[in-house]
Amino acid sequence: MQLTTNVFQKLSLVGLLTLGALATAPAVVLSAPVPTPDQFPYITPKDEAGMMPTYTTSTPQPTSTTSTSEPMTNMAKNTIVDVAVANGSFKTLTAALQAAGLVETLRGKGPFTVFAPTDAAFAKLPAGTVEMLLKPENKATLVRILTYHVVSGNVLSTDLKSGEVNTLQGSPVKVMVGSGGVMVNNSTVQAADVRTSNGVIHVIDTVLMPPSN
Repeated sequence: MQLTTNVFQKLSLVGLLTLGALATAPAVVLSAPVPTPDQFPYITPKDEAGMMPTYTTSTPQPTSTTSTSEPMTNMAKNTIVDVAVANGSFKTLTAALQAAGLVETLRGKGPFTVFAPTDAAFAKLPAGTVEMLLKPENKATLVRILTYHVVSGNVLSTDLKSGEVNTLQGSPVKVMVGSGGVMVNNSTVQAADVRTSNGVIHVIDTVLMPPSN
């Protein structure tokens, strides 16, 4: 399925994991409440289909309505990539990292802070977008998109403040801290401060798109 001209132009200028320019995020106490689960959140099958994900911090019982996500306790021993793979709710993100050749990068020393879109977040993109981006000829575009979701260092929820934060792609994301929670551009932080051995993950509900210039 082919992207429309507008979507392709937008995505071709967008980014997610080129290690061109490391950025340092500003530090300020977070004034809005953000969930800080002891283990990585779980998402039910209907969330995978594209609905807004519902996160819980308790280990789900083995029922027919619960995903097969692995428990995320003690995930601080694993890298960002390994945590995402084990959870099972980030299949599109991990496939994109592999296609972009960024798996070993995010298994590296870091530290990195990743705003990680769920499968439901990727499902919001126009039909055919993910398939197009995963093609070898679009690797450079995919890399730029992925690096736009990554910030240098361990940036916890208590370090976030309203304003711009530079990404590894080179363009900043806009962080908005308010009474309703935290937003990164047009995406809402659904779960924060998932610790890993080489950084931290903040789960978001929308794929971030870098500016076109």
